Amino acid sequence: MQERFIENHQFNIIREQVEMIRDSRKKSLPPSVLKAVIDLANAKIAFLFPEATSAQLAMLDVSKLQTDEAYDGFIDELRPHVRSFPQVSEQQVKKMFPKQKKLRLPDAAELNVNRMSYMSWNDLRSNRKYILCEKNHQLIGIELKASSNAKKNICAFCNQLAEVSYCVTITKAKQAKNPDYYKAIGTYICTDSASCNENMTNLDALMTFVETALKE
Repeated sequence: MQERFIENHQFNIIREQVEMIRDSRKKSLPPSVLKAVIDLANAKIAFLFPEATSAQLAMLDVSKLQTDEAYDGFIDELRPHVRSFPQVSEQQVKKMFPKQKKLRLPDAAELNVNRMSYMSWNDLRSNRKYILCEKNHQLIGIELKASSNAKKNICAFCNQLAEVSYCVTITKAKQAKNPDYYKAIGTYICTDSASCNENMTNLDALMTFVETALKE
């Protein structure tokens, strides 16, 4: 069984670095400049895995890639080592959102569990968006109210220009002197979570949003 030691966002970074080397080779750069580009890419990739074994670092070495076939083959060989998103049962999802008695569950057949930093699905009937992610090896979920009109803007999670919806969630923050107090936070999030996951290279914005939503 192949060890899955690469997170989705790390895989996306590696893919970006490989594409940068591929483009640099096509520009006929001086050998010294091309070597610097490759060395920097290798350093950035190695930095992602401070606890990697020598075998894993060898697997991640991009210095010998020279052809389109080699670039594509390198990425394909890494895919089986990308960590899968935890399998989620219908019962688990319902427990995370107990107030939603008619919760529409995601279609598992449409989800690529090998390529997700977070799981999300939209309920168009209620303009709701649901997000599941991992924190400290535990699955957590938040429910958001999504605007009905999508538009082009920068997604807070993947930082790419895409079709996004403005999504708002009510936090768990409370005020002792005001039991009716509630705090809402919102941001623009890709309507297509699969595309968002393909572009994510950092988990900071996702985790900050989720942690703020759950902070009491």
